[in-house]
Amino acid sequence: MTNIGSGREIWIDWMRVTACFFVMLTHCCEPFYLGGEGSLILTRSDAIWVSVLNVLPRAAVALFIIASSYLQFPLHYQTGEFFRRRAARVLVPFLFWTVVYALVWGEPVQNFRDLLLNFNYAAGHLWFVYMLVGIYLLMPLLSPWAERVGRKELQVYLGIWFFTTLIPLVRGWVGGPAPVIYGPSGIPNPAKFPLWGEASWNTYGLFYYFSGFIGYLLLGLYFRRFVGELSWKKTLALAVPMFAAGFALCSAGFLAGVWKDCGGVFPVEGPVGLAAIWEVPWLNDGAGIALMTTAWVLLFRKIGSGGRFYERILLPVSKASYGMYLCHMLLLASVSAWLRTALGTGTDGILGIWTTPVEILGAAALSFAGVAVFSVLVQRIPKVGRWIIG
Repeated sequence: MTNIGSGREIWIDWMRVTACFFVMLTHCCEPFYLGGEGSLILTRSDAIWVSVLNVLPRAAVALFIIASSYLQFPLHYQTGEFFRRRAARVLVPFLFWTVVYALVWGEPVQNFRDLLLNFNYAAGHLWFVYMLVGIYLLMPLLSPWAERVGRKELQVYLGIWFFTTLIPLVRGWVGGPAPVIYGPSGIPNPAKFPLWGEASWNTYGLFYYFSGFIGYLLLGLYFRRFVGELSWKKTLALAVPMFAAGFALCSAGFLAGVWKDCGGVFPVEGPVGLAAIWEVPWLNDGAGIALMTTAWVLLFRKIGSGGRFYERILLPVSKASYGMYLCHMLLLASVSAWLRTALGTGTDGILGIWTTPVEILGAAALSFAGVAVFSVLVQRIPKVGRWIIG
């Protein structure tokens, strides 16, 4: 957890870079359950590989929020200065890449029309920025409380938040599979079984304001203020069971949904709404992701030394990680498609049962390396680099 001379938290840089790779690993898994009419898993082994390789990195977005919370919450600046800095760092690059995706993928005219209501579904990863800006809008409001809150009070609110991560399980248990509604660009969104004050005339139930990414904002605050240096023994005693439990919830939940729809007979295919239901166990508001995120943070906080690799490689990549997130799909989609063409698909591929994991991990590694080099170099362009990469 030690800082280098610049005052940076070394473990946060490691966590950012890892989370960036995790995002790409997640997206490299998508062709193995999204396809055909919208949802397609070719073989039993593909379903199992996705349940492993798409669950391991699923805490990526939550780790980004915890990094922002740990470094910026409560605010270190006046509200106006905070928003000015965030606009330059976040909004300008986001607008640049939003336009790029709208022009490059799909039908540009329709893409720009859809942008009036939501992100371009062809560049679905940009949903993250909308959520992030929403968190930023809340931070000035919550900062005075965050400066004064005590350990026990914060633990109570974190406990309430963790309970909300169990609500998706409750909804599925009492309500069964949810019908899927399709929005702009065909964005799928499962309808929710109403609980605790929710109804057709009221979306904002009892736990609405305590749920979602606000919990990761509070978790980052808790780690910074109230979690000191832990021994490796205690770190592993906490992190390993948390990660195992979270992984089991996500992986088993995904496989249970797939098997329910196919009865163990593959391939299984359907509209994209089918995959939206399969994905529910590993969504960011679920208990599995909350547990794995906490475990990852505990582990990353044990990284406390810099060194040559950190200074020359990892730190520049960390500084460019936001831009990497924004632009990575432009390279990743091509690399993933190339590997699937070269190696084949499923158990019929040239590596048999190992074809799918090699394609997923290979596409993620190649994409990460290429996007990292590109983003670091562009960020160094005088005057304009920071407006493109952040």
